[in-house]
Order: sequence, then C-alpha cells, then structure tokens
Amino acid sequence: MNKITLIGHLGRDPEMRYTPAGQAVTSLSVATSYGKADSKQTEWFNCSAWGKQAELTNEYLRKGSQVYVEGRIRSREYEVDGKTRFSLDVSVNQVQFLGSSKSGAADVIEDAG
Repeated sequence: MNKITLIGHLGRDPEMRYTPAGQAVTSLSVATSYGKADSKQTEWFNCSAWGKQAELTNEYLRKGSQVYVEGRIRSREYEVDGKTRFSLDVSVNQVQFLGSSKSGAADVIEDAG
C-alpha cells in the first residue's frame, strides 16, 4: 500500500498550470512539524492536485492555510547541472481545508480518479 497522510500549513500560495492536454494541476508546498517546542523539526512536502481538485485548491487556499492531505508518494528523477537528483512527491487524492470556512464546516475535495 502506498499512502501518505499529512496535516500541515502551506508554505507558499498554490501554483496552478495546465498540462498540454488541458488538465489542471496545482502544486502545493506543505510543511509539517514534529517534536517539542524547543526542538521542533519541520518537513516539507511537494504535493500535486489534479483536475477539479486542483482548481478548487488553487482558488481557496493561500500561504499559511492549514490542510489535511491524503495521497500517494511518487518518486521522480531529474537532472540539474549534469547531476542526477531524486525527489519524493505526493500525488494528492484528497484535500481537506482545515480552519474556518464561510459555512463553519471544513471543505473536503476528493480526486474522482
């Protein structure tokens, strides 16, 4: 099973773009923290939401927004200055907006695929 669950805050505003086929994809940078106050550690996760989920995430979330993210980990390989680099990214299946909303309830957006 390949599943990851995160609760954290966005480190920057979401960035939406469209694939050549016209599908929306939004990149999110999610920070999670652990440890005690005097030795707190932060981990950053690059996440990608797709389709309608990408559009809604881009519309309603901003830097600092608290989110619950569920998805799967994907590895990728890329090259920078002739050196091969590796990255682990999260392909988002579900995003839940934590904190207040107009209705007072948290909003959940799930991937239809």
